[in-house]
Amino acid sequence: MKIIHYISLLLLVIFTSCSSDSDEIMPVNEVADLVKIQTMENETHQVELYSSSGQLEQGYNKIFLRIKDKSDQKFVTNAHIDWKPVMHMETKQHSSPISEVTKTPATESLYQGFIVFQMAENPTEYWSLTLDYSVNGMNYTVTARITVPASQRRRVSVFTGTDGIKYILAIIDPATPKVATNEISMGVFKMENMMTFPLVNGYRVKIDPRMPSMGNHSSPNNVDLIQSPEDHLYYGKLNLTMTGYWKINLQLENDLGEIVKGESVTDSNEASTIFMELEF
Repeated sequence: MKIIHYISLLLLVIFTSCSSDSDEIMPVNEVADLVKIQTMENETHQVELYSSSGQLEQGYNKIFLRIKDKSDQKFVTNAHIDWKPVMHMETKQHSSPISEVTKTPATESLYQGFIVFQMAENPTEYWSLTLDYSVNGMNYTVTARITVPASQRRRVSVFTGTDGIKYILAIIDPATPKVATNEISMGVFKMENMMTFPLVNGYRVKIDPRMPSMGNHSSPNNVDLIQSPEDHLYYGKLNLTMTGYWKINLQLENDLGEIVKGESVTDSNEASTIFMELEF
């Protein structure tokens, strides 16, 4: 009987131990699906930058970041963050279109936003990124040089409209185009000054996708992009009927229905002067 009693106690201990182990809450890796771009650093914090690819490039970039306190190696969960990219040219400096930096949903320490780099770096000109942020009422700043190479295909278009305004259009989706009707989205911005590029409201982006290598044929059932009241970006439908290289010809229409830039594709005009490129 004693042997049976001891065996019962042993089984109870093992079962309780296993139950306790299974009930432990494992920490969530909030950057499991992201790749680190680089780490920025000041005396108090390390700021880790992430994206889906681990790189930045000319055009629209969705960027994630988190701030680590050097003293205890814990990630900050209550920061308020502003950022400012700056292109250091040979004779002048300018910024670029940006979003606010907000907490990534369902995370504790991860923040996100987007930056549109309208031009790529070159051997004599480069981008830097400055973060001004506050934690528990204390203000901090960190600045670092960042790498922004040219994109392989055109993902951003910069031009001056007939109204004299300088515009920046950047394609966001489809990031992975397919033979189907794709959701297409873009940001439409204007330059107020060298450091301020707000979103443009109430415009329309007219699209005409063409395959130059296939007789410049188009596709049916495309839907022009209009602005969303939620995030103020522009959304439409893009029908890609086969794989290959596509030129997405654009016309920008203002809130009065006037075309401020871009031309219709006709038998005598093969392409608009403003366009985006996709290849898959």
